[in-house]
Amino acid sequence: MKKMNTRMFVTVGMLSAISYVLMLFNFPIPPFPKFLMVDFSDVPALIATVTLGPLAGILVELFKNVIDYVMTGSDTGVPIGHAANFIAGVLLILPTYYIYSRFQSKKGLLIGLITGTVVMSISMGILNYFVFLPAYKYFMNFELPAEIIITGIVPFNILKGILVTSVFTLLFVRLQGLLSRQAALNKAA
Repeated sequence: MKKMNTRMFVTVGMLSAISYVLMLFNFPIPPFPKFLMVDFSDVPALIATVTLGPLAGILVELFKNVIDYVMTGSDTGVPIGHAANFIAGVLLILPTYYIYSRFQSKKGLLIGLITGTVVMSISMGILNYFVFLPAYKYFMNFELPAEIIITGIVPFNILKGILVTSVFTLLFVRLQGLLSRQAALNKAA
């Protein structure tokens, strides 16, 4: 992990703020349950991860969820949804980073994004079964059938991963020169 300097902290702060704002513009997709919402707040975290390293991406994911919890709260009083969002984001960005850093090419980035989407979808299905759905049952006396994981949560996460990585890819291709210069500045500082 890289040592963080002032420029990196400022960049992480700005990307966290953008990520939080993007988190506010969430929307449901009709065939899925209404509590599953798509947002593009993982795009700034992916940008931070690819340009600044995994610690920066994790911090963007953490800060956006902390800010959202402080500003909007949670139905349960406990940040279960925010914890799930944080973990899902980390499960998306880390495989992407490690594969892309190994194969610094467009193909490596694409493989990393696909791997990140698959890892996030499968892992969140498992975590929802063992952790998040039981937590909602405990705190809200709200129980969902276990088959919602296979019929709703895993397909939703795959679709969300495809949407987020598509937007990231479009932005990354357009901003690659600027992001490369930013990464070089951060390495030199």
